[in-house]
Amino acid sequence: MAAPKKTAAKEQGQDRDNGPPPEFTRDQDLAALRDMLLIRRFEEKAGQLYGMGAIGGFCHLYIGQEAVVVGMQMALKPGDQVITGYRDHGHMLATGMDAKGVMAELTGRRGGYSKGKGGSMHMFSMEKNFFGGHGIVGAQVSLGTGLALANRYRGNDSVSVAYFGDGAANQGQVYESFNMAELWKLPVIYVIENNRYAMGTAVSRASAQTDFSKRGISFNIPGEQVDGMDVRAVKAAGEKAVAWCREGKGPYILEMQTYRYRGHSMSDPAKYRTREEVEKVRHDQDPIEQVRNRLLAAKVSEQDLKTIDADVRKIVNEAADFAQADPEPDPAELYTDVYR
Repeated sequence: MAAPKKTAAKEQGQDRDNGPPPEFTRDQDLAALRDMLLIRRFEEKAGQLYGMGAIGGFCHLYIGQEAVVVGMQMALKPGDQVITGYRDHGHMLATGMDAKGVMAELTGRRGGYSKGKGGSMHMFSMEKNFFGGHGIVGAQVSLGTGLALANRYRGNDSVSVAYFGDGAANQGQVYESFNMAELWKLPVIYVIENNRYAMGTAVSRASAQTDFSKRGISFNIPGEQVDGMDVRAVKAAGEKAVAWCREGKGPYILEMQTYRYRGHSMSDPAKYRTREEVEKVRHDQDPIEQVRNRLLAAKVSEQDLKTIDADVRKIVNEAADFAQADPEPDPAELYTDVYR
C-alpha cells in the first residue's frame, strides 16, 4: 500500500490528524471553485500589472492560500467582521468586495475602495464588514479584538475574524490581545495563516513553538491545526470556532497550514526555498485542483469547469481595464479623509 502523502503540516513536524473533512455538496464545491478561481486569477493579473509598472509600492499576492479565506467565509454570516494584514486582496474578494474597486485601488485610481490613496495594503468596506488591510505587522490582531469588544458591548452575536501570519504570531500585541479576549470572553477567531516562511525565514528558524494552535494555551484559549489547503477542512473548523464564539465561550485560535506560491511580495525572489518544494505543493495539495478533481469525479464536465474559469477571467480582465482607464485622484484629495 502506498504511503500517505505528506501535508504541509507533517512537513513541518506537526502531525495532528483531525480525520477526513466533511464532504461538500456539488453546489458547495462549485461555489468554492468559483470563489477561489476569482482570487487566483485576480492575483495573477495583479502580478502582471505590477510587472508592467501599473501597480506601485508593495504588492503581496495570495496565490496558494485561497482555501483559507473562502472556507472561512462559508462559515460566517452577514454582520460578522473580517480584518487582516497586507496580503489582503483575497480577503476582500471573498467578502464580496467588487474586483473593479480593489484593482482600481491597486493602481491608485479614483474608483478604488480608498479613492486611490491607500493602495494594496489599505482598503476597507463598511458595507461588507471588511476592516482592512493593514501594513503594520500584527496591528490587525488588536484591532480585530476591539471589533469583538464592540460586538460584546452592543450585545449582538456577531463574530470578528482576525487573520495574521506565522511571522506576526511572534508579535507582543498578539498576546496582549489574547489575554484581553479570554479575560472578557470576546467573540473573536484568530486565524493564523501559517504559510511557513513569514517574510522569508522558515518557521523552524524563527519560532520556538511551531505549533501555532498552542499559542493560546497560557491564556486558556483553545486552538486547532487545520489543513488550510482543503476548503472543506477550513469550513468545518470555521463553523466549530464560530459556534464557540457565538455561545459566549470567548476566543478561538485556528492555525491554517497553508503555502504561498509566490514570494513574500512581488520584490521577493524567494531564494530561501527550492523550486522543487513549491512545485511539489502545487502538484500534491493545490486547493483549486482538489476541488476540480472532486467535481470531475462527480461527473461535472471539463467544459463546465472551463466556462467557470472563463467567466472569472472576464471579471478580472474587466477589472484590470477599468483600473487602468479610471482617472487618478484629484490633487485636492490629499486633504480629505485625513481624520475621517
